[in-house]
Amino acid sequence: MRIHIKELEIYAILGILDFERLKEQKIVIDVEILYEYSKNYFINYADISNLIEKSLIKNKFLLIEEALLSVEQEIINLYPKIKELEIEIKKPDIMPNSVVSISKKWYFQ
Repeated sequence: MRIHIKELEIYAILGILDFERLKEQKIVIDVEILYEYSKNYFINYADISNLIEKSLIKNKFLLIEEALLSVEQEIINLYPKIKELEIEIKKPDIMPNSVVSISKKWYFQ
């Protein structure tokens, strides 16, 4: 099965610039998870969404890269049977004329 979580909006502190540390900004996350579904094993997409939101709000990351790697590690720790994980974190309001983001895809055995 492949889970898609698209355009998860979170308001959190994320960034190294002075103004980014003072006020929460909109962060948009897309996640894709590939795993082997069975009656005894499934991944609840609501739990994944909540995990991401709590992590970003609590940790107030300085770098978007740190946020991405931390979220990846938390998801993998909870769901070790994931075969593929792709995360994209976007900061749509940081620049007036573009949306900036980072993404990474992991493959697991």
